[in-house]
Amino acid sequence: MLTLQTIKNDPEFVIRRLAVKGFDGRAIISEILEIDAERRKLQQRTEADASRLKKLAASIGALMKQGKKEEAEEVKAEVARIKGDTAGLQDRLADCERKQTELLLTVPNLPCADVPEGLTAAENVVEKEGGPMPDLPEDALPHWDLAKKYNLIDFELGVKVTGAGFPFYIGKGARLQRALIQFFLDEASKAGYVEVEPPFVVNAASGYGTGQLPDKEGQMYHVTLDDLYLIPTAEVPVTNIYRDVIIPENQLPRKNCAYSPCWRREAGSYGKDVRGLNRLHQFDKVEIVRIEKPENSYAALEEMKDHVQGLLEKLGLPWHILRLCGGDMSFTSAITFDFEVWSAAQKRWLEVSSVSNFEAYQANRLKCRYRGADKKIQLCHTLNGSALALPRIVAALLENNQTPEGIVVPECLRRYTGFDIIN
Repeated sequence: MLTLQTIKNDPEFVIRRLAVKGFDGRAIISEILEIDAERRKLQQRTEADASRLKKLAASIGALMKQGKKEEAEEVKAEVARIKGDTAGLQDRLADCERKQTELLLTVPNLPCADVPEGLTAAENVVEKEGGPMPDLPEDALPHWDLAKKYNLIDFELGVKVTGAGFPFYIGKGARLQRALIQFFLDEASKAGYVEVEPPFVVNAASGYGTGQLPDKEGQMYHVTLDDLYLIPTAEVPVTNIYRDVIIPENQLPRKNCAYSPCWRREAGSYGKDVRGLNRLHQFDKVEIVRIEKPENSYAALEEMKDHVQGLLEKLGLPWHILRLCGGDMSFTSAITFDFEVWSAAQKRWLEVSSVSNFEAYQANRLKCRYRGADKKIQLCHTLNGSALALPRIVAALLENNQTPEGIVVPECLRRYTGFDIIN
């Protein structure tokens, strides 16, 4: 969440930046500041009462020594009265702090200066593109037909066992999944990311820490009996490694990668764009996460973008990078770049990665901080990115690499698959 000091320093600036995300923040920012003014008054009164009580307590002993019992009893009565008032003040102070935190949790992160204005995906900006465009005949098959033809993925069996959006991967299809996961993890390791295998369910505190709660609870699967959530991305457990942690400056940056299955309800998704692997409720993904000093986070963001671009180039897929406009960004992000690959048979771009800098927004929720050489404690910056999400990568690989002889496996994957063509 935004720090209170950020809002107090320049509330009009905060309101203007929130508007870039399509968020009208004037009323809520005004309410936060009003509550803060009341909180500070209550704090001052509480501190004044505490100081008064300390002095009165000292005077009671002195009066008793002087034999002034009646005066001492009057002071004791005054102490009791102040303590009663102070208890009420403390309750009001705690209520102010609770309301203030609840309001701060509903305010999105500020988009940084490089975020383009706009409210819809149509206003995102193509920043860069590359990769060979496939030359396929007009009757090229979409991936769901290829999956059936080569017995790679069984969507109907998934419906039978669980429901729509939970496919079975079979034979070479399952082997291709495993190959991609291992390839992505190995490439992340080469880039200096330390692999972790996290839990695949998290508690509510972790959801609040990275901003999935209270914003996206309707999109997460909730295990109500245990009050746990199936993770929508490994970002959640991996970033929460650093919740309530103070990192020595000489131990930054922290770079982690993790494979996990991911679960998303995708409520409201329908139509042709959800067919096949385009939009699933359960899918596999490799995530990269970085914890950085604030002055280094944007250089780290560029490194992460280069890493994802390199994966797509090794897979031989046509790609482009979108700089998301304010209205198409997530609640928690300060800036986001989406990577999309070209789906030759569907003739459309498919998102396969988002790389984001959250600046101090998540770190403030997480209380993820570092101690500098000067012993001062400051908030870190957090970043993450998909490197990569599998379903649409698989869709593009199947469609773009289809030939009359079968589906050609990219060279970088062959040592993992054990075969170079699917037929």
